[in-house]
Amino acid sequence: MSARDEVLARVRRAKVSGSGSGAAAPVPREYRAAGTRGPGDLELFAERLRDYRAEVRVVDADEVPTAVAAALRERGARHIVTAPGIPPEWTAGWAAEQARAASAAERAAAEQVAAAAAEQAAPQVGEQVAAAAHEQAARGAERAAARSGTAELSDPIGRIESRVPLGGDAREALREMLEAADAVVTGCHVAVAETGTIVLDHDAADQGPRALTLVPDYHLVVVRAGQVVAGVPDAVAALAGVRTQTWISGPSATSDIELERVEGVHGPRTLEVVIVRDTQ
Repeated sequence: MSARDEVLARVRRAKVSGSGSGAAAPVPREYRAAGTRGPGDLELFAERLRDYRAEVRVVDADEVPTAVAAALRERGARHIVTAPGIPPEWTAGWAAEQARAASAAERAAAEQVAAAAAEQAAPQVGEQVAAAAHEQAARGAERAAARSGTAELSDPIGRIESRVPLGGDAREALREMLEAADAVVTGCHVAVAETGTIVLDHDAADQGPRALTLVPDYHLVVVRAGQVVAGVPDAVAALAGVRTQTWISGPSATSDIELERVEGVHGPRTLEVVIVRDTQ
């Protein structure tokens, strides 16, 4: 008999002798099980997230691009990384804003050059230079507008990186990409209303590899209403077969040293969640 078998045998004997009836004492199994509490409560989920100091926006499905754009704008993000499988329309609004801002900056720079040339050159020559500069700025603005108009769901000025390099040979490229990023945008696999927890499946295309959501200082997650479950047992059931997981309850934080809360130690300092209501 192994040491393990001996210990278990002693436990069984102790349970029988303690019950006084000669039979093993019954084990209560009235704890919560998956599927017994109905769907997750979105209001409770949002409340729990705010308790963790996460930022929360609750929107309809057609408002997701606007909400993502507003979140990234308020964050001041200029270069973002996205999980390769997220819907491109999630970041379309922000990309369009960046293109318009770049176009306006190009035009302002051209006008400044024209004004400086007009001051330094002879009046007639200055006017000609100014006219040429204004024409060039207008053409640049038209090109930028055309790019953002005909490819609304693309990234016309190269501010979004969704081609995430994978594999051993790509680690350095992934590290450099993430270090240069201001933010990361992903989906999730399931979320728990009772605990305000978001669970990522790192084998899913819309959530990406684990490093993607640990290195950038700001993580924006889009959670659909149908992904929110009532409790942890429901989440465990929904994660059957999912191998690589990360459970996120608020921004990364620790109070290990003198019980003083420090954020951003093990992952993103800021977590923002866009909760998408079910409008059906």
